[in-house]
Order: sequence, then structure tokens, then C-alpha cells
Amino acid sequence: MTSLTAIDLFCGAGGLSEGFRQAGYHILAGIDLDAPAGRTFLATHPEATFFCRRIQDVGVSDILNATGLKPGELDVLVGGPPCQGYSVYNHQRGTHDPRAGLFKEYLRLVEGLRPRWLVMENVSGLTSIAQGGIIREIEEGMGGLGYEVSWKILKAEEYGVPQERRRIVFVGNRIGATNAFPEPTHGPGLQPLVTIWDAISDLPPLQNGEKTGPDRYAGPPANAFQRELRKGVKRLTNHSAPKLSPVNEARMKHIPSGGSWRDIPFNLLPEGMKRAKRSDHTKRYGRPRKTDLACTILTKCDVHWGAYIHPDQDRALTVREAARLQSFPDSFEFEGSRTEQYVQVGNAVPPLLGRKIAQAIKQADDAIASEQALAAAE
Repeated sequence: MTSLTAIDLFCGAGGLSEGFRQAGYHILAGIDLDAPAGRTFLATHPEATFFCRRIQDVGVSDILNATGLKPGELDVLVGGPPCQGYSVYNHQRGTHDPRAGLFKEYLRLVEGLRPRWLVMENVSGLTSIAQGGIIREIEEGMGGLGYEVSWKILKAEEYGVPQERRRIVFVGNRIGATNAFPEPTHGPGLQPLVTIWDAISDLPPLQNGEKTGPDRYAGPPANAFQRELRKGVKRLTNHSAPKLSPVNEARMKHIPSGGSWRDIPFNLLPEGMKRAKRSDHTKRYGRPRKTDLACTILTKCDVHWGAYIHPDQDRALTVREAARLQSFPDSFEFEGSRTEQYVQVGNAVPPLLGRKIAQAIKQADDAIASEQALAAAE
């Protein structure tokens, strides 16, 4: 059987394509303008071609020539174009908005490549823009090219990711298959949710600002999640602690497990937060419990903005810890400055969620192939 193929638009470091690779897809190419993310993508997807360009500057012929494909041969085109600037309902759109037109560029490549399947992901907040108008635009854009499209908001923690994360996922196909989404595997009545401590407890302790942390694990893997992410890895990377200021160090010492900015003495609070209501800023200066899910991993683990203090060490989460909470394998060595590494991790689709999506598509693909084989035999 010919191997299944995928191309990742707006690929970043390659979280979504990593999930598809884990499900058995051959990743042929990725496109992104972020050069450090591209270096990470190339290092972790050595079989793929990487286009470090604006998507507007990548032609269909460029992709076909690099991959050896012909139109209609690609199995899945995946990606997450920013859509907010595209919508006709967004009255602030225009050439000043760098997001404007990116979804149209996505459709341009769909039209030229004619993949059998589409997977597009984005922020769950798309549903509330213009009373759902942008959702209708996406459906109409894909439908106009002959794709039957469905969408669903997926909760990453329901698929074994140790983090509260919501993403809207569009799945489309032009082969008459049912658009399938993965069934939850974790939660009430299912497997237990994977906690923060399940994800990071084997990583060595660090001091605040310790730049060259140990490259060895603190001990053997403690559970199936750690075993899977450590598979084949001998040297730990991207595990160094950002240097927080003395005042932030002083603040953290007052924050217990499960605590937040409310536990910081008034005289140590940032000036802007001294005027805050107790009901405001619920995640700021948060120290999660070991048994918690992580809050959504963003493009920086800034303790001032979220619950990014280590559960039992007075420091911020490292890039490796953030990557674990995103379900990246430890084999991913993130390139660039530490700031750029945090951005790559925070912008990514959790690979484990990507794998579940890919497996659901494979099952739907197999089902339509079986139906076609039976029809041909009759």
C-alpha cells in the first residue's frame, strides 16, 4: 500500500504534522515564515521540504515540484491560517491586518493541490466572531471547491494532553466519506486525565535562572505518558529556567500549591494589581497543584499573566516543561532563542491531539475504501 501523505501549511515547529506522522502519515512539506520554527521543523521532519516564505510567495507548482506529487494525489492538507482578518464581517480588516487574505491563500493551495482531505484548526473564539459569520465563510469557501466540511471544538485534555486547551477543528473531504472526529479517551468514565505532575515529574529540579540545567532525567519514567515522550531520548534539552527578578522571586515564596496573586502580600503586588478586585486576574501568578491540568500554554510562560509557576519550585516553567504539557516528544529540540522556543511551543497544536485527529481520518478513509471495494465487487 502506498504510504499516506500530508503537507502542513503554517506549520510552525510541526506539532500538527508530528501528530499525523505518529499516525502513519509521510510528511512531505511544511510552510511557515518563522525561521527558528522552520529549523525545528526541519530537524524533526528530515524527510520533508520546508518553505521559509510567506504563503503568498509559495506557488502550487513549487509544492508539486518539491514533493513529486500531481494534483489530486495528496491525502491530507493540514494547517491553521489565521482567519480573523479575512472575514467580511470584520470591519477593521484591510491591508494593514497581516491576517487578511491568509485564508484565501489557503484556499488557493487547496484548489491547486486538490487533496483528498482537509484539516484546518484555529482558536475556538472563531465561533463568536460576527455571530458565527466567519464559520459560514470557511464552510462556503471550502464547499465551493467541492469539499464537504464539518467542524467541532475539541478539548485537548479529553485526548490525553495534560492541559486545558480548546481548538476549533474543521475536517473536509471530496471523496464522499463521513467527516470523523476522534472520540474522547480521557475524562469521567474513561481514562484518568493526565495531570501536570504526570507530565513533568521526571524532569530535574532547577533554580530560578539556572541556564544550563541537567541534561539527564531525574529518574526513570513514572507513567505511560512519560515513557512515550521519552522514547529513544538519551539527552534532555530545552530545560533551563528563565531568570525572574528578585521581586518576582519574593512573590513566589508566598504562593502555595493552588494559590495565585491573592496570596502575595499587598506591598509586594505589582502596582496595577493593587487596585484589582479579588475576582479579577484569576490565573495571574498561579502555582498549579500537581493534580491539576495545566492552563493553556501560550507563547510565553510569564508568571505575571498566567499559572506558569512550577508546582513546587520557585521558578517559571521551562520550555521543556511547556513542551511536555503540549505533548511534544522530548526528541523535539526547539531551535532559536529561549523566547523563540516558547513561541514555537505555545503556537503549536498538541501532537497527541493531532494524532487522534489523524487516526479518526484514517478510519473514515478506510471505511469509504471498503464501501467502494464492496460496490465494485457486486
